Amino acid sequence: MSRDRLTEDQITAGLADLPDWQREGDSIARTAETASFPTAIRVVDAVAVEAERLDHHPDIDIRWRTLRFVLSTHSAGGLTPLDLQLAGFIDRTLATTTP
Repeated sequence: MSRDRLTEDQITAGLADLPDWQREGDSIARTAETASFPTAIRVVDAVAVEAERLDHHPDIDIRWRTLRFVLSTHSAGGLTPLDLQLAGFIDRTLATTTP
C-alpha cells in the first residue's frame, strides 16, 4: 500500500465511505463505545495485529468502554491510503464486536 500523501479530493472521497470518521487536520479520528471493557480490549487487540501487519500504527485511547482512534501517516506528513485502509478495518472490527 502506498505511503504517498493523499490529495484533498482523495481524502474527501475516502471519508465518504467512512462516515464515523472525522478529519482533524492531518489526521482522521473516530470514537466508539463498546459493550464492555473486555470487548474494547478485544477490538484493540485485533487492530494491533492488523497495524503490525501493515506496519502502520494508530494512536489509541482507551477509557473503560470507549475507544478513540487517530490515524495519520507521520512519515508522509498527513493522510495516506494506509490510513483509510486501517480506518476501514477498524470499522469492520467494531461492527462485529459492538451492539
